[in-house]
Amino acid sequence: MPYMKGGKRDYKTEYNKYHARDEQKKNRSNRNKARRLVAKAKGQAAIKGKDIDHRKPISKGGDNGLSNLFAVSPSKNRSFKRKSNGKMA
Repeated sequence: MPYMKGGKRDYKTEYNKYHARDEQKKNRSNRNKARRLVAKAKGQAAIKGKDIDHRKPISKGGDNGLSNLFAVSPSKNRSFKRKSNGKMA
């Protein structure tokens, strides 16, 4: 990891060099907005402990509209298949 010092993660440096960038703040804001939208439509209990995922990813032309969002378990949302070269399948 680029933010490791002596085997420990340097969270302050990581935040300053990555998470504090305007682009990352905008992405975080969009994720929070999508989560609030789904919570309002389906109820807070429906999304408790779950991730909000996109049916059509934003990178492929999807949006943060309610019809493109759904709640899914974190283990399912964060697992994906990779090709032999390490890229996503």
